[in-house]
Amino acid sequence: MFFLYIFSLTCLPACLCFYGDAATDEDDVKLQLEKLWQEVNSLKEISALQTVCLRGIKAHRKCYLTIEEPKHYHEANEHCIAWGGTLATPRDLNENNDLRDYAKRSAPGTKEFWIGVTDIVKEGQYVDVNSMPISYFNWDKTKKQPTGTKRESCVVLSLAAQGKWHDEVCLGKKKYICEYPIP
Repeated sequence: MFFLYIFSLTCLPACLCFYGDAATDEDDVKLQLEKLWQEVNSLKEISALQTVCLRGIKAHRKCYLTIEEPKHYHEANEHCIAWGGTLATPRDLNENNDLRDYAKRSAPGTKEFWIGVTDIVKEGQYVDVNSMPISYFNWDKTKKQPTGTKRESCVVLSLAAQGKWHDEVCLGKKKYICEYPIP
């Protein structure tokens, strides 16, 4: 009877049960701890994402957040990465328009924002921040964009041009929009 009492105390729900072969038990405990850490990390990500979505907008299975502290293109992307995202990369006209409208509301008076499009690696070959080719472009053709100069390799979304894009020197400091995928 005494043994059963101890056994019932060591196998409460949500607790790890210790019985049987010690080596197997140790492996089981390690596996359960690993699963618990994965769940904790997943909850942290969800919590962080909810915080971002509360401050920004949620659209296209992503959360977007404008950052008002101007940075160079690469610093801006590093900041987005540090918070679990990347610079926003519009994949179609609807997404581009939603970004434009959100940027207008969130940072009134700002004319340009860095987005996650660049041709740094190969002139004229635009890719996203993960070096994947992009198929949607929204160039400002009234200003003959992109200009094609090697100095201008990073792309901004221009509110002055109703959400059209143009290339800029990457070392210029601008506000930017981060995107965070929703799992």
